[in-house]
Amino acid sequence: MKFKNPVSLGELASITNTRVIGNPAAMVGGINEIHMVEKNDITFVDHPKYYDKALNSAATFVIINKEVPAPEGKGLLFSDDPFRDYVAIVKKFRPFEPSQIPVSKSAQIGEGTIIQPNVFVGNHVTIGKNCIIHAGVSIYDHCVIGDDVIIHSNTVIGADAFYFKRRPEGYDKMVSCGRVIIHDRVEIGASCTIDKGVSGDTQIGVGTKLDNHIHVGHDTVIGRNCLFAAQVGIAGVVVVEDDVILWGQVGVQKDLVIGKGAVVLGQSGIAKSLEGGITYFGSPVREAREKMKELAMVKRLPELIKILDETNS
Repeated sequence: MKFKNPVSLGELASITNTRVIGNPAAMVGGINEIHMVEKNDITFVDHPKYYDKALNSAATFVIINKEVPAPEGKGLLFSDDPFRDYVAIVKKFRPFEPSQIPVSKSAQIGEGTIIQPNVFVGNHVTIGKNCIIHAGVSIYDHCVIGDDVIIHSNTVIGADAFYFKRRPEGYDKMVSCGRVIIHDRVEIGASCTIDKGVSGDTQIGVGTKLDNHIHVGHDTVIGRNCLFAAQVGIAGVVVVEDDVILWGQVGVQKDLVIGKGAVVLGQSGIAKSLEGGITYFGSPVREAREKMKELAMVKRLPELIKILDETNS
């Protein structure tokens, strides 16, 4: 998330009651978690395993719970709880805005777009031209929807990321400040859920079609002209390249890439990145023909065991 106006590192230190290591006058342009950081962003790190990754990332500023010298060109906030202070900054610059009416006055809705009864359109939403938003759809704040998009009933666009920090007393919520961006000519079926990015954007590419009861996790980027059948579930921070087909009830693990033109057959489980242009099946998936041969051999096991026993007797 980019701040509306840059903020000094010293001001962020005052908000979070942290100490600056570096130049307090340095200007911070935005806040992002580590997967999405860019130059002039601030991020956080609270585990020794990830100190080097954060300090050497594209982020210019880091909230950290270890007192170390600031790398050249960077500034740090020394904190006893970086997660807490990251969330405090998010809440300060992207506070929750209650809505009093079904379609916010700050929403921008393009010519020819039809909004059916009982639709909720949140604050600062943009919807393009010639869309159809069916009854019961909820579109959360800051989402962006292109032209010629169809969204069917009871779908939720922009719910919070499923992202929590475990503490001895329970779970602390990572407050989401990202968006959902749906590009032109996308169709989304009934009762789907598309989660916003933690701090960046969840995206669905031009011409992609989603069936009913599909979940897309935070910060996932789906390419152009993909086709997903019912009950597909995709975790966070997944990249699905163009022309991918996922048939019904395919499950996708987080932090992986599905290559262009891949096809995954129904009820398969994807646990690692897949090369494009291949048809897959199984859980975990394998190339479909090889998996079918394996299943055929498994069915023959009783027969083969019987033959082996007769040979040895």
